[in-house]
Amino acid sequence: MAETGIESKRILIVQTAFLGDVVLTLPLVQKIYEKFPNAKIDFLAIPAAQNLLSTIPQIDQLWIYDKHDQAKGLATFINYARKLRKECYQIAFVPHRSMRSAALVWLANISTRIGFDRSAGKWLFTEVIPYPNGDHEINRNLHLLKRYGIDPTEKVFPRLYFSDADRQVVQEFLKKYSLNTGRRFITMAPGSVWATKRWLPEYFAKLADMLGKIGFQIVLVGAESDEPIARAVAASTKITVFSAVGKFSVRQSALLIQNSRLLITNDSAPMHLSVAGRTPVIAIFGPTIKEFGFYPYGKFDRVAELKNLPCRPCGKHGGAKCPIGTFECMKNLLPENVFQHVKYVLD
Repeated sequence: MAETGIESKRILIVQTAFLGDVVLTLPLVQKIYEKFPNAKIDFLAIPAAQNLLSTIPQIDQLWIYDKHDQAKGLATFINYARKLRKECYQIAFVPHRSMRSAALVWLANISTRIGFDRSAGKWLFTEVIPYPNGDHEINRNLHLLKRYGIDPTEKVFPRLYFSDADRQVVQEFLKKYSLNTGRRFITMAPGSVWATKRWLPEYFAKLADMLGKIGFQIVLVGAESDEPIARAVAASTKITVFSAVGKFSVRQSALLIQNSRLLITNDSAPMHLSVAGRTPVIAIFGPTIKEFGFYPYGKFDRVAELKNLPCRPCGKHGGAKCPIGTFECMKNLLPENVFQHVKYVLD
């Protein structure tokens, strides 16, 4: 029988991984709120996720933990745990599998701590859930709620929420470049935190030219750190591309993607933002594979990859350089190959 004591409890969800991981944790928030609307749900994340999470109505309080800067030292970590202890949380769900996340909820003296058996700090949890290999990450996270009567196999899409200011910024951009008629523009996200996850800029440029020939305009999206890559793409195209890279917040970028016909992206956060907005995605996978569980899973989403390379996958997150020096997984995935996926989605 499902336990119902969660109904009025204070809950903390800890996900201090990358922005994409945070997006994939939102269905966990949604299902708790849907089944237990009187529970108080707080969320702890990294600074990069603050803009995205600050408008989620199901989250009562947002904790920002800057683990790479202000909160990097042990003393600061302990002080942060003390702050959480004062909140008197009763349940912590920890989809993030790091020792730091497990230690944080343990030091915060949260009585029920639920995480995966793949966590480096699993011995600090009061309940350890088997990590379901082969599932999508969204459904893996939902396994943390199985004891509370949540079906972990249900297909759930993350929901994003935008402010009026977000809508105004995006509409002004679309109007400025005459992009707001007929969804005749396609977004591209050529960046990634990991170098080996980046498809070649000249390939993005060639694909942009191919799309231009069939009547589509191209808009580049990404973070400020992606600007050099975006400039390289724009410099190699024969058509004019429009760039929102580094100009928009995370929410505004997600809304811009939502207004486009489809997104072409590396295996990175924009892929998950697009899935949340139900915009079709063509995701380019090099060092990573779908079997890791971080693929786009909308009805018309596609993954472009070279399936028969013996060196794939070479790492779960990608890396700074190809381990064998060939970068074959990206170099041999040609624009013509990806264009076939585009035609399938457009048709």
